[in-house]
Amino acid sequence: MRELRFDPLRNRWVIVSPERARRPSDYLIEKRSQPAREAVACPFCRGHEARTPPEIYAIRDENSAPNTPGWRIRVVPNKFPALRIEDEAIRFGVGIFDVVSGAGAHEVIIETPEHHLTLADLPVEWIKDVLMTYRERIRDLHRDERLRYVLVFKNHHLAAGASLTHTHSQLIATPLVPPTIKEELRVCRQHYQSKERCLICDLIRQERRLAERIIYEDENFLVWAPFASSFPFEMWLLPEEHRHDFSSLSDAHLMAVARVLKITLLGLKELLDDPPYNLVLHTAPPPFKRPGHTDYWSSIAYDYHWHFEIIPRLTRIAGFEWGAGLFINPTPPEAAAEYLRQKVQHQTVADAPADMPSGKAG
Repeated sequence: MRELRFDPLRNRWVIVSPERARRPSDYLIEKRSQPAREAVACPFCRGHEARTPPEIYAIRDENSAPNTPGWRIRVVPNKFPALRIEDEAIRFGVGIFDVVSGAGAHEVIIETPEHHLTLADLPVEWIKDVLMTYRERIRDLHRDERLRYVLVFKNHHLAAGASLTHTHSQLIATPLVPPTIKEELRVCRQHYQSKERCLICDLIRQERRLAERIIYEDENFLVWAPFASSFPFEMWLLPEEHRHDFSSLSDAHLMAVARVLKITLLGLKELLDDPPYNLVLHTAPPPFKRPGHTDYWSSIAYDYHWHFEIIPRLTRIAGFEWGAGLFINPTPPEAAAEYLRQKVQHQTVADAPADMPSGKAG
């Protein structure tokens, strides 16, 4: 039975069309062979540090120098940035239109020197360090009062927007809160003002009771296929403990996140043969007071809840989606959760191999 389902967090409707239901095998994407010389030319590989802008942050061996080999994780400015940290944030009008000059940041987090590994392939300890890098870059950029939001995201494979195959994430810091985040924040604040409860905490409690869309759960985390999933096999990873700000997590918390993220990504990789996907971190904005909005973030520590969203790119957005703002999902989230649960539940991961290098951050 076809349904229109409402997403209370995004404040939008989604069409779930089981009559168009598709199994995981229907989504398998033919892999393109990579040129033999690709790794030779890749600017993100070990020994090619001079082919990127100078590093901003890195986790590397104790005796290695910046912008040389010896790193495990490396952050560099995007060579073709959408926004630049050197620019000013000036707001002005052009008739009825509003303009903000392009102050911001656009950085690349190179997750490993190894060209042919994916994030799912890395040991849990290494993924924890990737997450630690996210945390440290968010913390640093939150000190800049020009910036209103830092979005960390990963485009995995060309069909998801990756221009280079070497595994990496990106962050873009903007001088305004992006519309999707702003709507989430608004809805969460409204829910809290009405009920004095976090909306996402309410969703977690409800999904645990229903259990039909849960993909993975333990005492600390829940991974589920949202009730109004916009895309087939969409997943959200949420902490059980209420926390609004990812950048406040301790190293121990990050290790727990890394373990669940690896289990989830391995299950997705096995089920759909390493599909293209987007990984997006939604967290709280920096809590600067705004002129005229002194109470803007007054309840954010209570009403917002950080989370990861994982969106496999298995369908295309076409005319109807653009024109109507309604997504059509041909695989009901209950079916997606069942398929994914079978793959995720048998994943076992070690926290760190014995030969994991320690490295230093800086």
